[in-house]
Amino acid sequence: MSEEAAEYGAPKVDAVPEIAAPELDIAPPSAGYRPKVALIGAGGITDHHLRAYRRLGLEVVAIANPTLSKAEARRDEFYPDAEVFSCGLELMRRRDDVEVVDLATHPDVRVGLMEAAIGSGRHVLSQKPFVEDLAVGERLADLADAKGVKLAVNQNGRWAPYYRYALQAARAGLLGEVSSVDFVAGWDHTWTEETPFNEIHHLLLYDFGIHWFDFAAAFTEGREALRVYASAARAGYQTAKPPFLASAVMDFEGAQVRINYNATCRFGQEDRFAVCGERGTVRSAGDGVTDHNLGLALHTAEGVARPEFSSSWFEAGFEGAMMDLLAAVEGDREPECSARANLRSLALCFAAVRSADTGVPVVPGEATRLGG
Repeated sequence: MSEEAAEYGAPKVDAVPEIAAPELDIAPPSAGYRPKVALIGAGGITDHHLRAYRRLGLEVVAIANPTLSKAEARRDEFYPDAEVFSCGLELMRRRDDVEVVDLATHPDVRVGLMEAAIGSGRHVLSQKPFVEDLAVGERLADLADAKGVKLAVNQNGRWAPYYRYALQAARAGLLGEVSSVDFVAGWDHTWTEETPFNEIHHLLLYDFGIHWFDFAAAFTEGREALRVYASAARAGYQTAKPPFLASAVMDFEGAQVRINYNATCRFGQEDRFAVCGERGTVRSAGDGVTDHNLGLALHTAEGVARPEFSSSWFEAGFEGAMMDLLAAVEGDREPECSARANLRSLALCFAAVRSADTGVPVVPGEATRLGG
């Protein structure tokens, strides 16, 4: 430490010992329940769904998509014996052997499909974002309860190894009371310009950002959400329609969560976060999707621990979302990302969208609909 720093009372930083990483359960849940599964929607992301299900040994017996050739392509690559349909409702009418439906469609058509699946007694894994209206989400959760089925949301980031480790460290009390969570997501989303995503005005704060609002909800379990302030802007050189710069600050009882997005980051992409608590801090940085070991470090009074990970977000994440649903069915419990629990994440997200549109802080729950 310099003499100048010591003069101003800066704390002395001693060498920090390296310690063994605490063993925390970050693996996707396991279940012996192996139902027949149907996939409705065959867009780009379903490549990762089906890769995960094939690794898990799950049986996907039917695939539906309005453009039948897309369903056929998924079948041919992953499940050659699966039956294909151009209509999800027809699939559910004709395949009464299907017990679990993975709904990977866009939100505007998903609600009717969820109602049909739940009404016919099937368990559902819904793509995120779950709904565009909190009241609709409540109604679907109530319907699932009434029918005795499980309704989960594919918030697959909950099982990304590095996020999972940080969350489990917080849940285990290793951080003590958490005071702040910071996220920085600098990713290249220019690929969305030639897709329907280009028409989603709040692509970052809503469709992309729901992962981080869900992380915010997870790290602040049991705390009241007080207000959300958000902003969105266009980068001077971007050509996509949605604002590709955004930020959100969320105040909770005794804590704050801050998110910063840049979807124009084509070089040096990074997914970085820090969770700071009374007894410890978790920090991590890496590219977020393909990097299997982001260099996560857990800092406590005992020293710094650096766990290593053998999987990535898109591997463990999609396995975890489905396996948690199956484990919930088998154990007759709520999925971790149940529809009802996910409404808290959506309330934060909708508040951020309204705040970005109005320029004023919004109390979560006041904005009950996307953009409303």
